[in-house]
Amino acid sequence: MAAGGGSRSRAAGSARRTYAAGTRRAVAKRGNGGQRSRFSAVRIMLVVLMVVAGAKLVQVQWFEAPALSAAAERQRTLTIDIPAQRGSIVDRNGAKLAFSVETRTLSVNLRALHKTMDEYAKKYPDKGRNFETEVTGAAKLIAQKVPHLTTEAEQLALLHKQQSFTYLVDNVEPSVADQIVKKYAWISVEKRAKREYPGDTLASNIVGLSNWRMEDPDVSKHNLHGVIGLEKSRDADLAGTPGREIVNTQNGNDNLYLPGTEHVLTAAVPGSDLQLTIDSDLQFELQRQLSDYVAKAGAKGGQAVIMDAKTSEVYALADASTFNPNDPTTLKPDLLNNRPITTPYEPGSVNKVVTATAAIDDKVATPTSTLQVPGSIKVADRTVHDAWVHGTQTFTTTGVFAKSSNVGTLELAQQVGPDRYLELLKKFGIGQKTGIGLPGESSGYVPPRKDWSASTFGNLPIGQGLSMTVVQMAGMYQAIANDGVRVEPRIVKGKKNPDGTVTPEAPPKTERVVSPETAKTVRDMLRAVVQNAKSPNAGTAPSAGLEGYQISGKTGTGQQIDPRTKAYSSSLANITFAGILPADHPRFVVGIRLDAPDSTPAGHSAGPLFHSIASYLSQRYQIPLSDGPSPVVPLVVG
Repeated sequence: MAAGGGSRSRAAGSARRTYAAGTRRAVAKRGNGGQRSRFSAVRIMLVVLMVVAGAKLVQVQWFEAPALSAAAERQRTLTIDIPAQRGSIVDRNGAKLAFSVETRTLSVNLRALHKTMDEYAKKYPDKGRNFETEVTGAAKLIAQKVPHLTTEAEQLALLHKQQSFTYLVDNVEPSVADQIVKKYAWISVEKRAKREYPGDTLASNIVGLSNWRMEDPDVSKHNLHGVIGLEKSRDADLAGTPGREIVNTQNGNDNLYLPGTEHVLTAAVPGSDLQLTIDSDLQFELQRQLSDYVAKAGAKGGQAVIMDAKTSEVYALADASTFNPNDPTTLKPDLLNNRPITTPYEPGSVNKVVTATAAIDDKVATPTSTLQVPGSIKVADRTVHDAWVHGTQTFTTTGVFAKSSNVGTLELAQQVGPDRYLELLKKFGIGQKTGIGLPGESSGYVPPRKDWSASTFGNLPIGQGLSMTVVQMAGMYQAIANDGVRVEPRIVKGKKNPDGTVTPEAPPKTERVVSPETAKTVRDMLRAVVQNAKSPNAGTAPSAGLEGYQISGKTGTGQQIDPRTKAYSSSLANITFAGILPADHPRFVVGIRLDAPDSTPAGHSAGPLFHSIASYLSQRYQIPLSDGPSPVVPLVVG
């Protein structure tokens, strides 16, 4: 039983073990194969992912690195233009008439500021800091730092504009701008420049005006640029070439870049300095004397010029009415006009120098030869009178011009002839631009020969029917002072380049008008204009004389056109004077015009003004006294 029972037990147990083991082996066989398959798939996927990631890493690190780095750099840096320093304008002695100072302009991205401050206020509500508190503080600080430029109210108004961007204030000193931005980093700073004119109105009609210009689409050209005068006409010389620099931006915001992070890529090249022929002290004195005399004479205006008798360099060029480039309220069209070169007028008797020169050069007359001069002369359908009533008198040739006889001048002109007269008029430079080097110059007017009527030659020799500027008028007398050679006037000596070298202006053109002998004879004749002798041998301008010096000159009264009647006025006139100091050794030529003075004594002649100017010139330049006084010569005989 035991044996039998044990056999069944073993059999049974053996059967159970055989079944269980087989089953387990089969199950195990099936289960291990599935796991291995899954494990293999996962491994393959991981490998593929690692390969792809590795390839991408290689691509990023090796192939795309420069581009990505540049893109990141662009997100935190900005390339901006560096304005070039504008060259200065100086007088003949180096005194500055115009120069530039570096400034800053403050601005703000209002859209970005609103967003930033709104987010801050939501995140830190207990801080009490928001857009309003921020802009209020900034407006107050800016107004405190630059009270001469803006007010707190103005800044608040700008900071509350319904725009995404606004400028806040210009012309801030760099150090002050740094202080403001240090406290309010959201304020942007732009480098700019401001033009300074230390003399205010001094030579402003010559120098002109420049200011910051931004209308050009090319941002690199945003800089100080000329608007009028030499600032405009010589802008290319003065402006320089802008540079380029990289700056770090705040959070990639191009409107907020960080001071002190600048890295220069290309340095800006400064503009050239412009040196003028002007003497700023003399310019000041001429402007002062001219303005005072115009007011005294009750004139509408006046212009004057002082030129070197030999070189034609302009030492002073003045208009009684001008502007202050530092004061925007004076920038009015009538004040911006440079009348000494832009505004021609009928000069009157100063133009008689052409007839005097022609008569002597063509040997029609000599200084002491005489002619019979009636009180009037008929030219075609026109009758011309002298300025004073007289019967027929015997004048010397010198007397005709010293007494300024219209009749005597026309008698001599008729002997010279119209063609020769016109030829000489053109040689003196009338009817053509002088080439002085200033913008807006007028050529004046001389009627073409083909357009002359029968009476035209009754007008031109006495200074009517043609027009000229003050500079052209003085140029005629410069030719007489310079032994017959007319030299183009110059107002710019040259430019000093950024490298320190100096480029002089091109030499002026010259033209021989008459021989040295003729020029000296005419110059000596015109000394009688200031002759102070008993009637009838007194000249028309003894008040122009200067003790110790021989003076040659000529007075003029040119009728103006009455704007109502369109005919010559009996009351409106151009009062002119052109003079040479000294006559025996010419150093300076002075030209003066008074525009429609009243009937006061000062309005009758510009001689006293010439005397005052000549007195200043003789002292400032220590001009040696003349060799002796001018001889008193007969003007009217018998």
